[in-house]
Amino acid sequence: MSVKDRLLAVLVAVLWGLNFLAVRIGLDHYPPFFLSALRFLVLAVPVILFVPRPKAPVRWLLVYGLGFGVLQFGLLFLAIDQGMPSGQASVVVQASAPFTMLLGALLLGERVSPRQLGGIGLAVLGMAVIAVERARSAALLPLLLTLLAALGWALGNIASRQARPDHPLRFALWMSVVPPLPLLALSAVMEGPATGWRALGGSFDGDGWPGLVALVYTALAGSVVGSGIWTTLLKRYEAGVVAPFSMLVPVVGVAAAWAVLGEQLTGWSLTGGSAVVLGVLLGTGWTPRPRKGRGAVTTAAPPRGRDQSRRTRSRRTENQAPEPTAPVQNTQRS
Repeated sequence: MSVKDRLLAVLVAVLWGLNFLAVRIGLDHYPPFFLSALRFLVLAVPVILFVPRPKAPVRWLLVYGLGFGVLQFGLLFLAIDQGMPSGQASVVVQASAPFTMLLGALLLGERVSPRQLGGIGLAVLGMAVIAVERARSAALLPLLLTLLAALGWALGNIASRQARPDHPLRFALWMSVVPPLPLLALSAVMEGPATGWRALGGSFDGDGWPGLVALVYTALAGSVVGSGIWTTLLKRYEAGVVAPFSMLVPVVGVAAAWAVLGEQLTGWSLTGGSAVVLGVLLGTGWTPRPRKGRGAVTTAAPPRGRDQSRRTRSRRTENQAPEPTAPVQNTQRS
């Protein structure tokens, strides 16, 4: 992996890690379901107008949008609004990786290796440590909502895998068309029909600009720019080379929450979060495959007879000048 592409992968992790900080700022101005709906609505309109729809079954696009969009973002925003620290949320939501492995085994019959089982076990242990620590000092509901958000992410991963789109980035962009209506309906029922719209109108006042900046960041920098770079890297390299960089996301999320919001991690939270990250790394580990170029060296070499003909011509050139037609005929035969 080139230095430039490594830096791009780190940039994506930074963009995605800062996304949790932007969500926390946005929730100070908008109710959670309405904010998540706006996040996708900002993308959905230009996507419908300017992005060709990918070739993929509509049912998987709907499942992807409902799982990745409605469940993950709706519940994650609700969890942070209900008191889940944004830095800790960036760690716990990584449970989507072991959830994806388990759903793949249960729904698709995929085999789970012993190493993956070990990674799942370590991640579950880490989440249990975080749960026990929160039970002693805070409500468990935000943690459970974050875990359900991770499960929604895993459902989206399974749907994306089954869809096998011809253009993954277009598929990810068209996913944003699905969540706005369900999220707006949830907002109307649970937050009030006019609450979110009044908050949006207030964003254009002098004190509302941080909410607008957070909304634009989550929709554009966190999604379009980050996903675009990530998809490009996945086209250039194997997933096992690119995927480990995503483990920098919770590191950035925790650091940003500490620096900007003053969120502090206790020793138990740090231990549990580290176990989750290590478990995901272990479960999504990869085994390098031999390069195809190594096996192609011998097959690409010239036939032995042609080499002998070249050596013969070289010796003839050193000793005497051959007749004009003879070398051509011998080379063609060989």
